Amino acid sequence: MNPAVEIAQAAPQVDMSFWTLFWHAHIVVKLVMMGLLAASIWCWSIIIDKTLLYRRTRQDMDAFEEVFWSGRSLEELYRDLSNRPVNDMAAVFVAAMREWKRSFENGGRSVASLSARIDKVLDVTIQREAERLESKLLVLSTIASSAPFIGLFGTVWGIMTSFTAIAVSKNSSLAVVAPGIAEALFATAIGLFAAIPALMAYNKLQAEVAKAQNRLEAFADEFSAILSRQIDERLAA
Repeated sequence: MNPAVEIAQAAPQVDMSFWTLFWHAHIVVKLVMMGLLAASIWCWSIIIDKTLLYRRTRQDMDAFEEVFWSGRSLEELYRDLSNRPVNDMAAVFVAAMREWKRSFENGGRSVASLSARIDKVLDVTIQREAERLESKLLVLSTIASSAPFIGLFGTVWGIMTSFTAIAVSKNSSLAVVAPGIAEALFATAIGLFAAIPALMAYNKLQAEVAKAQNRLEAFADEFSAILSRQIDERLAA
């Protein structure tokens, strides 16, 4: 039999499972790994939450637009929506109608500047809704940009520790070097595992926010035009 094969068979088998790599890593590398795993779990919770939120937002806006353009009275629709919490497009509608009603409840003395005030109310409400949709997305961006470097820090620390152990033992064989290097590189792998989904999800969810904001702005322009025509009719009467 080949002597090299006999030596390889006689060499002790090294366990390179993920749990073993984690368990035998330096305490600093372990903390880095645990922090990255916690960040990954946090990312996925945000991704799932935002995906469900944006799906509900699309469905709510579709339902509201169907009711709004069905010819139903604006006053009746406002009464139905003003008595319960509303978001997205319904919130834009309620905010504009509330400003409309306040102006006419004051005897119509401030109707002349009503159109400008409604536009401001619409802008503020859209901005508030966009901020609500964008909340926590910054976490994904931060983790996507920092996780690889945090993992790299764990890797560098682990390699330094491995080289120190090699210097002390005065044994530089591959069987001695490989486990320590693998443990160190495992930290970088976890960092990429946390960063890649976070980056992809951030770009996708940010695009969903932009689409929703564009729909809100388009509806606000159309609704503002409707109210502006009614203001002109009242002033001309």
